[in-house]
Amino acid sequence: MASLEELTDRIRQAAASGEGLSLKVKLDLKGEGVIHLDGPVVTNDDRPADLVVSVSRADLVRLGKGELDPMRAVMTGRMKLSDMSLAFSLQRQIQALFERAA
Repeated sequence: MASLEELTDRIRQAAASGEGLSLKVKLDLKGEGVIHLDGPVVTNDDRPADLVVSVSRADLVRLGKGELDPMRAVMTGRMKLSDMSLAFSLQRQIQALFERAA
């Protein structure tokens, strides 16, 4: 499974290639670190964000590979969102970014 550093690098490359998000998003990897996305800038700094997604590193990889349905992850508590409506408005952008990073 990909390490935090590998995931960060993959997301950084995907964001730099034009798949960046229009808002600040923080991926809280449940005690394994954070990945903060601010347009094309991707860091492991724990900064404020418009949307916080709490998910395990393993489930983040599964989401990116299409092995875990995002709605099922939310409904079963495997993924938590700080703002459900904002997450749904960014769903396509987030999924495209994660697919490139998986």
